[in-house]
Formats: sequence, structure tokens, C-alpha cells
Amino acid sequence: MNHIAKGEKGEQSAANFLKKHGYVIVATQYRAKTGEIDIIAKDKDCLVFVEVKTRSSTLYGFPAEAVNYRKQRKIINTALCFIKQQGITDSACRFDILEVYLQKDTTQYNHIINAFGD
Repeated sequence: MNHIAKGEKGEQSAANFLKKHGYVIVATQYRAKTGEIDIIAKDKDCLVFVEVKTRSSTLYGFPAEAVNYRKQRKIINTALCFIKQQGITDSACRFDILEVYLQKDTTQYNHIINAFGD
């Protein structure tokens, strides 16, 4: 499986994981000039911007380590585009990272809630 297919499978699996935990998916693969957000969801009254990182092992480090400061700024700026585009004025927001580990027979998750942000 190439890295694009692995990423898409990971994002689909992550969306199902979030739904199973009570989240309502608002958008997937949201794109703006500033970048892309993998999943936008509602967790009760909070708007959650989720960066999904999919790996099959930690041989090259943990997936969340790939979300460096520069990537965080891109996600935050893209979230601001979404908020402005949707006319959202009164919702709490947060930024999560969802690590997805795809193995042959199993899928494991590490959901890092409120991973970054101002």
C-alpha cells in the first residue's frame, strides 16, 4: 500500500473512531489557500480540527512528531479560514492529533486531545 492510500485509509478509520466516540463529523479534507485539515468535527459544543497521522510502525518516530510548529501554524490558519467561511462566531475550538497505527490485522489509535493551539 503506498503512502497516499495508507493516509486515506487512516483518515477514514479515524473518522469512524471519532464517530464511535460521539463526535459528529462536519467536514473531511477541508482545503483552503493556507492548507488542509483532515477532519473537522463537533465534540459536544466544541469545534475540533483533527490532524490525522497514519503509520504502520514507530520506526521513524511517533506520528504526532510530524506535526511541527510550521504544520501547526498552517492548520490554525486553515481553521481560521473555515471559521470565517462558515460565519462561526461563538464556538469553542481545539486542535487534536489522531495517530492511527495500521497493522495487518489490527488498527490502534492514540487520540491527543488539545494537542496545540493558542
